[in-house]
Amino acid sequence: MWKENVLEDLEAGKLEYESAGEFLAGLKREFGGRDKELVKMAELKRVEQGGRTIEEFVQEFKIVTRRSRYEKRPLVEEFKRRISRAIKKKLMKAEMPPTSIEQCVIECFEY
Repeated sequence: MWKENVLEDLEAGKLEYESAGEFLAGLKREFGGRDKELVKMAELKRVEQGGRTIEEFVQEFKIVTRRSRYEKRPLVEEFKRRISRAIKKKLMKAEMPPTSIEQCVIECFEY
């Protein structure tokens, strides 16, 4: 919506920004700062293990989650959603369900 409003103003000759610097400052005011956590959360939704090893996936997962709002149980649940089906099955067979990412990884290597 913001983009459409800016484009309409530009087309109508209502130039809101005198320079690229003013435009970038306005863009930052509108969408900056507060959205860093939301961007990290969105990045987390795109991370999948795929064909990588669990070690490779854990490293990327840790990087992506650093500034997200996820902690403790919700973070573990996100982790479980992103791992391969084979590993999910291993975790579901565990006597004690893992409550941390580290426990998930340890459990994966016990089989």
